[in-house]
Amino acid sequence: MKDSRILLPFAALWQREPTLETSMIRHALAVLMLTAASGWAAAAEIAASATEIRPILLGSKMPDVALRTVEGKPTTLAKQVGGKPAILVFYRGGWCPYCNLQLSELRLVEDQAKALGYQMIAISPDRPEELSKSLDAGDLTYTLLSDSQADALRAFGIGFRVDDATTAQYREFGIDLEAASGASHRALPVPSVFIVDAEGTLQFGYSHPDYTVRIPGDVILAAAKAIAERRDHLQPRR
Repeated sequence: MKDSRILLPFAALWQREPTLETSMIRHALAVLMLTAASGWAAAAEIAASATEIRPILLGSKMPDVALRTVEGKPTTLAKQVGGKPAILVFYRGGWCPYCNLQLSELRLVEDQAKALGYQMIAISPDRPEELSKSLDAGDLTYTLLSDSQADALRAFGIGFRVDDATTAQYREFGIDLEAASGASHRALPVPSVFIVDAEGTLQFGYSHPDYTVRIPGDVILAAAKAIAERRDHLQPRR
């Protein structure tokens, strides 16, 4: 497979004695290899369902898309990443209890991720006003960005359009997707995590069409650590 080189940072994990941590990472990587084998590629359109998304491949350059800050100011993903390694977390919105649980859990590994040189950025279709609510309610310290126009969802290949029946069901529970985003696209991301290096190259990615399934924070941290260790190993010694 021509893209097998992108999995080299994690090859050593299969040589270690199995632990809970390495077993979970192996599971995540197995999903990634199946993804690559099935020929997923970058997609510019919103999928018809969560099972039809086509996430960008490992080794791809991070798409630079227009976003907005919590204050509502225009920005771009490249500007926010700023040429530094980053953990990018795509979540559905502050109205989603599974997302709030994930965002809260990520606080527990944020300091360790920072110690490894990573910044953490969470992105959702929520308009800036809704981001502020999540920030206050969750006591979050990492960056939240608004993708209310669904540009990032398209560029990363993880966006899908919510059908009429599900939209109506959400409204019965008091969830208005159009009000949350301030747009009529009714697009949501399949919950995903991407890790990019300082050059903006995608080194790790995990997406699951079942929104109740989230990659654990310690697995994200272990993947980030493996990438950082390989980066340090490959850097020329002075």
